[in-house]
Amino acid sequence: MAPETEFSFTALSGAAQRHIRVFQIHQFLDRLAMGLTVAVVALALTDRGMDLVQISLLFGVYSLTTLTMELPFGGLADSIGRKPVFLTAVVASLTSLALFLSSSDFHVLALSFACIGFGRALRSGTLDAWFVETFKAAAPNVDVQPALARAQSANALGLATGAVLGGLLPDVLGPVAARAGFSIYDVSYAASFAVMLGVFLFTLLAIVEDPRPMSPKALRQGFAKVPVVITDAGLLALRHPALSLLLAALACFLMATNPVEVFWPTHAKPMLEAGYANTVIGAVTATYFFSIAFGAVLSPYVSRIFRRQHATTLAATFAGLAGVQVALALQGGILGFVAAFVLYSVILGISETPASSILHRCVQDRQRSTMLSLRSLIQQLGAALGLLCAGTLAELYSTPVAWIVGSMFLGLAVILCLMLVRHLPVAGQ
Repeated sequence: MAPETEFSFTALSGAAQRHIRVFQIHQFLDRLAMGLTVAVVALALTDRGMDLVQISLLFGVYSLTTLTMELPFGGLADSIGRKPVFLTAVVASLTSLALFLSSSDFHVLALSFACIGFGRALRSGTLDAWFVETFKAAAPNVDVQPALARAQSANALGLATGAVLGGLLPDVLGPVAARAGFSIYDVSYAASFAVMLGVFLFTLLAIVEDPRPMSPKALRQGFAKVPVVITDAGLLALRHPALSLLLAALACFLMATNPVEVFWPTHAKPMLEAGYANTVIGAVTATYFFSIAFGAVLSPYVSRIFRRQHATTLAATFAGLAGVQVALALQGGILGFVAAFVLYSVILGISETPASSILHRCVQDRQRSTMLSLRSLIQQLGAALGLLCAGTLAELYSTPVAWIVGSMFLGLAVILCLMLVRHLPVAGQ
C-alpha cells in the first residue's frame, strides 16, 4: 500500500473539496429522512394497535430481509454502478413509508418493514464506495479518514435533526392530523416521505458517476456476476488477516453496543416523571445522534494522538467504550445516566471512521461495495446475537447486568485490534 499524506481540507483541490461537501449534504438529507421516524417508530406502532411481540416481529422482518439481501446487492452495485442501486434504495424507502401511512394492518406493516430492510440492503456499500473512490481519484494518497469523519458527522447531524423534528411534529401538528382521522405520528412519516423525495432528486442531480452499461443484457450480466463478486470478497476477507481481524472486532463491538442502543429508553424511562418522560426520551435520542456527530468531528484529532495508526486508535476507543458502558449500567439517576450516555455516544462517533479507513485501504475499487456490505452483514449478525443474549440476560436478571456482560465483548474487540496493529503499515511509510 502506498504511503498516505496527512489530510488538509484547504490543501485539497477544488474538485475534492466540492466532492466532500456534496456528500455531506447528501448524507445529512438521507439521514434526516430516516431520523424523522426513528424517535417515534415504537410509539407509532403502539398507536396502530401493535403489542410488544408484534413490534419485535416487525423488526425481525426488517433484520431478516436485510441479512438475506445485503451481500447480493452490494455485489450488484460493484457490477452495474452505485448511483442506480442507491436510487432504487430510495424508491424502496418511499414505498415503505407509503405502506406504513396507508394501513394499521400487521401484514401490511410487515411488508413496509420488509421494504425498509430491502432499502437498507440496497444502500449498504453503494455511495460510501463511490465517495471513497472519487475522493482517492481527486486526492491520491491522502488519508481518507478525516474526509470520512466529515461525512459521518453530517450523517449523525441529519439523524439528530430528524429525531428532534420527528418528536416535535406530533405535538405541533398531531392534533390537526387526529382531527382528519390520522395518527398523530403520521405527520412525522409524511415529513420523512417529503424529505426522501428530496433525497431522490438530489442524488439524481448532484451525484455524478461514470455510467455503466444498463441494458437488459448488462443487468443480467450484473446479476450473473454477483455470486463471483461475493465469493471473491469472502475469500479476500478470509485470506487477508487485517480484514479478518477487523470484521471480527466489529462483530464483537456490535454485540456489546447494540443492546445499549435498543434498550436504553426502557431502562431510562422509569427514572423520569410520567408526564414528560416521552419528551425527555426524544430529546436524549437527538442528543445521542448529536454526540455521535461530535465524536466523528473529534475522530481525526484523536487519530493524530495515535499518529494516525487506525488500529491503535480503534483499540483505545473500544477500551474507553467498555469502561463507559459499565459506568452507564451502574447509573441509577437520570442526570448521571444522561451524562454517561453522552460520553458513550461521543466515543461511538470516534470509533466509526478508523474502522472504515482500515477497510478501504485493504480493498480494491471493484470489491469495495461488496466488502462494505460484508462488513454490514457481519455487524448485523453480531448485533442480532448480542441483542438475543442481552435480552435473555435482561429478562433473567436486569438490563444493567446485560450491559456489563456485553462490555466483555468490547474487551475481546480490543484484543483483536491490538493483533490487527501488526498487520497494517505505519502511516507515512
